[in-house]
Amino acid sequence: MRTATITRNTSETQITVSINLDGTGKAHFDTGVPFLEHMLDQIARHGLIDLDIVCKGDLHIDDHHTVEDIGITLGQALKAALGDKVGIRRYGHAYVPLDEALSRVVLDLSGRAGLEYNIDFTRALIGRFDVDLFSEFFHGLVNHAMMTLHIDNLRGKNAHHQAETVFKAFGRALRMAVEYDERMAGKMPSTKGTLTA
Repeated sequence: MRTATITRNTSETQITVSINLDGTGKAHFDTGVPFLEHMLDQIARHGLIDLDIVCKGDLHIDDHHTVEDIGITLGQALKAALGDKVGIRRYGHAYVPLDEALSRVVLDLSGRAGLEYNIDFTRALIGRFDVDLFSEFFHGLVNHAMMTLHIDNLRGKNAHHQAETVFKAFGRALRMAVEYDERMAGKMPSTKGTLTA
């Protein structure tokens, strides 16, 4: 089983993330940010990845540090669980609709950090959640998982739907990329011979 547990403690957040890439979509969250937890649940459920994330953050200031640092720690856990990446598909993509909203996510577990993030949210807040923080989350995740990630919300009028399609599509794309390809058994999916940098 490809698993990892990462603990990250700073003066702003104390976080533990456990991940199982060969899971069934089980999830447990205790972060103090309910809408983020709803989005993380989409990654677990649609990615068939088990996730356990506990965070104590400085929410009395705002959600920024908590959301960004969860992205960082999840990226670290994903990188650790992937190991040498031998035999994986490496690339993943998904289109996901939700009523009027449609998003596309394409990723490459390349060993290189890169984010193209194109979401024009129709409002600044979803409940009390600041939608600007999704960019911070994905930047943190990409920079520490060392992946190339393209996120495009192609259309949408409801901000909740826009966000949910992005996270569902990310879960589906990640599920595809981390899967083993039997024709790649024992092989590195790169002509360089490595996906670490």
